[in-house]
Amino acid sequence: MIDYEEIGFKSGLEIHQQLDTKKLFCNCPSILRNDEPDFSVKRKLHAVAGESGEVDVAAKHEAGKNKEFIYEGYDTTCLVELDEEPPHEINQDALKIALQIAIFLNCKIFPISQIMRKTVIDGSNTSGFQRTVLIARDGWIVTKTGRVGIESICLEEDACRVVEKKKNSTIFRLDRLGIPLVEIATAPDIKNAEHVKEVALYLGNVLRSCKVKRGIGTIRQDINLSIRGGERIEIKGFQDPSMMVKTIEGEVERQLSLLQTGQRIKSEVRNALSNGETEFLRPMPGADRMYPETDLPLLKISRDLINEVKKNLPTLREDLEKELEKKGLNNEMIKLLFKYNKIDEFKELLEIHDEPNLVAKILLVFLREIASHKKKTFEEIGEILNKEVLIFVLEKLRDKKIAKEQIKNILEKIVDGEEMEKAISIKKHDGNIEEQILNLIKSKPGLSENAYMGLVMKELRGKINGNEAMEIIRKMGR
Repeated sequence: MIDYEEIGFKSGLEIHQQLDTKKLFCNCPSILRNDEPDFSVKRKLHAVAGESGEVDVAAKHEAGKNKEFIYEGYDTTCLVELDEEPPHEINQDALKIALQIAIFLNCKIFPISQIMRKTVIDGSNTSGFQRTVLIARDGWIVTKTGRVGIESICLEEDACRVVEKKKNSTIFRLDRLGIPLVEIATAPDIKNAEHVKEVALYLGNVLRSCKVKRGIGTIRQDINLSIRGGERIEIKGFQDPSMMVKTIEGEVERQLSLLQTGQRIKSEVRNALSNGETEFLRPMPGADRMYPETDLPLLKISRDLINEVKKNLPTLREDLEKELEKKGLNNEMIKLLFKYNKIDEFKELLEIHDEPNLVAKILLVFLREIASHKKKTFEEIGEILNKEVLIFVLEKLRDKKIAKEQIKNILEKIVDGEEMEKAISIKKHDGNIEEQILNLIKSKPGLSENAYMGLVMKELRGKINGNEAMEIIRKMGR
């Protein structure tokens, strides 16, 4: 077992999270596409001197590969992504989300900041650099294992995504390039491998309380660590926090083995592998790769903007979970609302009809069952049965124009193409309906009116509305 204090273990986290807004320096949508690209261009990138006047060692390493890069784009990408047009001013929605995160993490916000260019010539940016701006610094969080400082919060643009790698070339897609990323860097206050995981989960909960993207690839976590007698190593490629402990333990053992055999630990960037091991990726970059962005003005963050953000802070996830529990939702429903990013929609629908379990059931159960029955994806059904449709149906329920038991049937009709007003209308029932209700009552004597109501609506779904059904039940009971 590793004694982390004995070996002088130091570690910090860098978390990169995509924000759910348009792109950072243009007005293009932040969507990834899988259809055939509309165009492609070829480029070669060259290393340039950074702010110090020197060419960064990592940039030299990439330049030595002499690779050709192919960039594929769509009608949802523009000349900014191709580096054929200057960047637009920073996206205000993305800036506000970054400020929310800074406030949650107790950081000091910079009133004026210089947008910088960070040299990146592995092909992942068409320009040969990534734009980044320092938003806040000197924050902190408190975990069960101890206090951890937040050194910085930056706002930057995401890179292109790799489609195919070849020996002398790489094919990239431009659809991801420019999606806003918030980068959180902690101080080297993390005490051991389990603490790394604890901090990652804590920060993840803060991020998911804000308007960020969800799913694989939307969050990336890098770990910086060192032991006594060694140099700082950066490990990239963490998607799953459950692998952090195994990977850190493996890396520590690798470094201890090097020191025991008299070898030097080189400061470098390593890649996390799926088996918990790491491999060399490139030399550790330095400050030589940063230089000012000359196409954009200084970023000024006013006190009025900060106050506006403070007034509109989202509820932290742990507080929201407690709030949902008080409303009567079970843990499974709460987890699914977060998983499918339905919290905001749930809240809006609840304002129309204040019955939390029914609203959650519509969003999470009915829509999935209908998707399965109609052989469509959950996302496709969500586009048809969007918020406006669900508000319409719940308003009719609130106004007692329909019954709960009719909702799923009405939604299925709308998916089949019926107009909403027609889908909720019930044809005038005939005498046979009354006879069926009477038979149901006779078959189960002694039940309450509400119990009979449930039986009737289940049996005669779509044939009678709730008010009419209750009227007949009461008449039969007299």
